[in-house]
Amino acid sequence: MTDAASQPGSAVVTAAPPAGAGPTEADWTAAVAAVRQLPADARVLLICHVNPDGDALGSMLGFGLGLRRLGVRRLQATFPGPPEVPEPFRGLPGLDLLVPATEAYPDPELVVCFDAASESRLGELADRLTGAGAAVVLDHHASNTGFGDVNLVDPRAAATSVVAEELLARLDVPLDAGIAECLYVALTTDTGSFRFEATTPAVHQMAARLLATGIRPGDISRRVFDTRPFGAVRLFGEVLGRARLEPAAAGGHGLVWTYATQDDLARHDQRPYVLEALIDSVRCTAEADVSCVVKQTTTGEWAVSLRSKGAVDVSRVAVALGGGGHRFAAGFTGRGTVDEVVDGIRAELPGALLNPTNA
Repeated sequence: MTDAASQPGSAVVTAAPPAGAGPTEADWTAAVAAVRQLPADARVLLICHVNPDGDALGSMLGFGLGLRRLGVRRLQATFPGPPEVPEPFRGLPGLDLLVPATEAYPDPELVVCFDAASESRLGELADRLTGAGAAVVLDHHASNTGFGDVNLVDPRAAATSVVAEELLARLDVPLDAGIAECLYVALTTDTGSFRFEATTPAVHQMAARLLATGIRPGDISRRVFDTRPFGAVRLFGEVLGRARLEPAAAGGHGLVWTYATQDDLARHDQRPYVLEALIDSVRCTAEADVSCVVKQTTTGEWAVSLRSKGAVDVSRVAVALGGGGHRFAAGFTGRGTVDEVVDGIRAELPGALLNPTNA
C-alpha cells in the first residue's frame, strides 16, 4: 500500500458486467488502484453475506490476511446478523480480523464485499457502501446486481475465492499458508470437494498453488466436512425421515424435498449452521433432478436451498421467488407455511427446465 495519489472515493466506477462475462482489465485496474491508493491510516472494512458459508468467510479472511501483508493496519472483517462463526470454520486463520456488525467502521475509506449477489445480502451493513470512499465487490453469482463502485464479478468462477486469489496476485501478494488455507476452504466448499460441474482444470491448478504452501488438505477436510456433533447426526436422521419424493415434478425429472424447523434444532440442541450440509444428503436421491431443503429461520420465514443435477436451472426458480444463485445451486427466503413455500417452488419448475422439449 502506498500513500494516496488521489482522494478517497476516486476509484474508477465500473458498471455491472454483462450476463456471463467476467471482469474487464479496466475493472481489475480499478480494484488494484482502490487498494494501492489508500492513505496509510485508511480504515478498510471487509463484508461478506449474512449466514456466511465457507466461500464467503474463506475469501474474506484470506483477502484480509493479504491486505495485512500489504501493510493495511486499520482493517476489520464482519458480516450481518449474530457474530457467530459456524463450527466448521472456527479454525480458519484470520479470525482475529472479525468484529461484530455493531462495531464495524461506520465510514471506511474502502469497503470490499465478498460472495454477496446484492446489497440485501449485507443486511444492516449495506449502509457502509454509501458511507465508504469506494466499494469493491468480489463475487461469482450470475445474478449479481453490480452494486459496487468496482465490480469484480465472474459467473464463470467456481467460487468467489477464485476472484480473491486473482486480485491478490495482481496486488503482488504472495500466497502463504494462512491465506492459502482460507482460500482452499472457500474453494472446496463451493465445489463440493471438487465434485460439482464448476470444477475445471483451472480449479485444480488453483488448488495445487494453495497446497504448495504446505497446508494439510486431510486435516482441513476432516474439520470442515467430516465432523459434526452427535446431536446433528440425530437431527439429520429425523429430517431425512420426513423427505418427500415427487417423481412427476419438474416435467418428470423429479423433486425431492424436506424441511427443518426451529423446534427440531432446539430438540437436538443444535445451531442453524448444521443444516447447511443437509442438502448434500438430499441431493443424492437417484429419482430426482431437483432437491430442496426448507429451513425455518423464524415464524413464517424459511431459508430455502435448491440444487439441480442438470435438467433444471434452479437459479430461475430462486430469482422468481426473490432469491438468486447459480444454475445448479441457488436459494431464496420463503414466507408462509412450508407447504406454501414448496408449492411456490413446484409451480416455477416447469419454466426453469433447460430442455423442455425433452421433458
